[in-house]
Amino acid sequence: MRVVLEPGGPRFDPGPPERPPGEHAVRVRIELAGVCRSDLKEVAGSRYGVSQFGHELVGVVEESTLPGLPPGQRVTLDPNVAIERSTGFATTMWAAGPADRLGAALPAVQRHIPARTLVFTEPLACARHCLARAARHLDRDLAGVRLGVLGAGAAGVLIAALARTMGLDVVLTNRTPDRRAFLRERGIVDVPIGPTASVPTGALDVAVLATSFIRPDVLREALRMTTRGGLLLLYGGTAPGDSLPGLDCDLDTVRRREGIVTTGWQGREVRIAGTYGTVPADFEAALGDLAGPAIAPHRIERMIARQVGLVELPGVLREQTTGRHLGKTLVVP
Repeated sequence: MRVVLEPGGPRFDPGPPERPPGEHAVRVRIELAGVCRSDLKEVAGSRYGVSQFGHELVGVVEESTLPGLPPGQRVTLDPNVAIERSTGFATTMWAAGPADRLGAALPAVQRHIPARTLVFTEPLACARHCLARAARHLDRDLAGVRLGVLGAGAAGVLIAALARTMGLDVVLTNRTPDRRAFLRERGIVDVPIGPTASVPTGALDVAVLATSFIRPDVLREALRMTTRGGLLLLYGGTAPGDSLPGLDCDLDTVRRREGIVTTGWQGREVRIAGTYGTVPADFEAALGDLAGPAIAPHRIERMIARQVGLVELPGVLREQTTGRHLGKTLVVP
């Protein structure tokens, strides 16, 4: 059964449509789900692309026609694999599709790791993918790279934390002091955290734009920070037609296609590149991170600021869509 959010409150939809020949179906009992910034964008109508509503989740298979996903198997969700599914904001989620895609979309996770840690698997996989794309765009190992992350939400924190475990010289920035104070007070990440404007001009080899939306003022700051020939990596949200006057780059196309463009900005060469989504290897790496000491899972859990039930969820989504919030909100069925 899935939750449909409507102005009058949640409505429950009974389940999946008829399954086409050759496809399999799985029903997953949801243990825990996380509210992602992209979920809030969908509620607000400001997100472009395929819906991924309710995609940060941990659950247990209850019913399955796929031998590789037996009842009792604990799973998470890779929302970048094309299957039919209901939302993770529910007591149970159904998923259907060809055997190979359904198996890839529901990676198995360890039973001994707490759900409050495993709910970060998908955002951590995205952070892994981001840094892998940075290395690919640079065509070199990231060792010795001076990296800055603009935007200290969950995505920015995870990118910075991973980069630190890889030995990079990392700085995490945010324009507003409340978010910086939230991270410092909870001891969430072991990297320098400061105002975006405090990073010296030309100080970075790579600037990752992990803000909710990649706006012109953020782009200008990132361009200022990077050295001549440096790399700007677009991670945060873009929309068709997004551009910056004076910068010859179709930002949305570069991000979604994970391309790279060499162009000029105020008389110097810059490279603009994109990172988008994940691949299965990113989930494998993220699960390894959460099972080991390098990423400090106990610190990641400190990002959790609130835990709500399904009945509260519509109000929470409206509140967080129109107002400002700090930390990660979890949803318990």
